[in-house]
Amino acid sequence: MKNLLKFAVLIIVALCLSTSRAYSAEPDHGGHKRNEKVAAISANALIGEMRALDAAFRDIVSGVAVNDGQKVLSAIETLHGSMEKTRHALHAGEVKLPRNPHKMREFEKFDKEFHGELEALARAAERDDVKMMASLTKKLLDGCVRCHGEFRK
Repeated sequence: MKNLLKFAVLIIVALCLSTSRAYSAEPDHGGHKRNEKVAAISANALIGEMRALDAAFRDIVSGVAVNDGQKVLSAIETLHGSMEKTRHALHAGEVKLPRNPHKMREFEKFDKEFHGELEALARAAERDDVKMMASLTKKLLDGCVRCHGEFRK
C-alpha cells in the first residue's frame, strides 16, 4: 500500500506539471472570414481535453490508491465527448501541434492508443482489478509524458 501511495503522489505531481501549457495554434483559413466563436471552441478542444484528463486523473489515482473501481469509472465518464471534440478539431485542421506539427499522424496514433488504454482501465475498474488498474494508470501517465515530450514545446 505504501508503494501504491507513492505511485499516486508521483502521478498527481506529474500531471500538475504536464498540463500547464497551451497546445493549439491559429488555423490557416486561406483568407476566408471565420466565425471566431466556432474557431475558439475548435482550437481549444485539445486544451479542453487535457484539462479534463488532468482533473479525471486526480480521481483515477485516488480511486486506484483505495481500490475503488467505481471512483475510477466515474472519473473516466467525465471524459466522454472530449476525445470526439478533439478528433473533430484535428481532422478539420483547427488544431496545430506546437512541436513537430508535421507528425500529426503519429500524434493521432498516440491519441488512439491512449484512449484504448483508457477503455481498458474502465474494464479493469468494472472488475475492481487493482493490479490492472495500477498498471494501466501508470501506462497512461507514461503515454502523457511521451506525447508531451514529442509534441509540446
